[in-house]
Amino acid sequence: MAPSSLPQTPPSAVVIVLFLLFSTALLCESRLSLDYYSKTCPSFTKIMQDTITNKQITSPTTAAGALRLFFHDCLPNGCDGSILISSTAFNKAERDADINLSLPGDPFDLIVRAKTALELACPNTVSCSDILAVATRDLVTMLGGPYYNVYLGRKDSRVSSASSLEGKLPKPTMSMSQLINLFSSSGFTVQEMVALSGAHTIGFSHCKEFSSNISNDTHYNPRFAQALKQACSGYPNNPTLSVFNDIMTPNKFDNLYYQNLPKGLGLLESDHGLYGDPRTKPFVELYARDQNKFFQDFAKAMQKLSVYGIKTGRRGETRHRCDAVN
Repeated sequence: MAPSSLPQTPPSAVVIVLFLLFSTALLCESRLSLDYYSKTCPSFTKIMQDTITNKQITSPTTAAGALRLFFHDCLPNGCDGSILISSTAFNKAERDADINLSLPGDPFDLIVRAKTALELACPNTVSCSDILAVATRDLVTMLGGPYYNVYLGRKDSRVSSASSLEGKLPKPTMSMSQLINLFSSSGFTVQEMVALSGAHTIGFSHCKEFSSNISNDTHYNPRFAQALKQACSGYPNNPTLSVFNDIMTPNKFDNLYYQNLPKGLGLLESDHGLYGDPRTKPFVELYARDQNKFFQDFAKAMQKLSVYGIKTGRRGETRHRCDAVN
């Protein structure tokens, strides 16, 4: 016989308690932190540093490539490592979308190397999206750029579809209004867009992305335009031909990209647009004269981008291989 004197918990109270416990568990799972792997993968930082340093020394274009890869992963659908997934017979992945075909192979190779080393040290622990975020920050810093905190705990996407990128990544031929609207739709201000454009201080662009504009765009310095025509004269037969985005200090992360624009030394039509549009020109002039301000704003914008649309907790997974869904 059940003791009638004991208080009975109402069913509704049980539901509320279970809901609170479940919510708390999700919150703990989804919280990002700077030391996310301190206990589960103590060697995370050293493995990343060693892998990044070795790759950058042997392939100096890795830094610029990683920065572009990170941007192409994050802006369309959030920083979830979906850009790393390979296509299959049944699915055309993001990396094979037309706009991503020019992404260089070195940063992909870097992520594979880092993931392989981390899987040996701490299996099924570190996400591919975290690897890409940290690698990008460290490589920018190696070239003289600003350091910024990268909060860890992202999970990887389970899907990657080329069709999902439509209209979500900037193209060199876009008008400034189109670019501003694209960034605005993802929550980024005009100033943040201009700061992120400073990534063009390193790396290169393929001739096919700007050669058709050289004769039509009056913003080019005449001597620079002539040099570009000569450099890209064989590109129809050799689509790999490219030119540095910043011809002055192509391997140094600095503010010369902004200083080049008023001189007609911008490479892409969108570069010229930044200086020619009254909405963006003041920020170009600001960063051209104040590198510290550029570094400060670039770091803030990159930190904001690095947590844009991320997946945490049960919304994603930690992939065993970065180029394939588990």
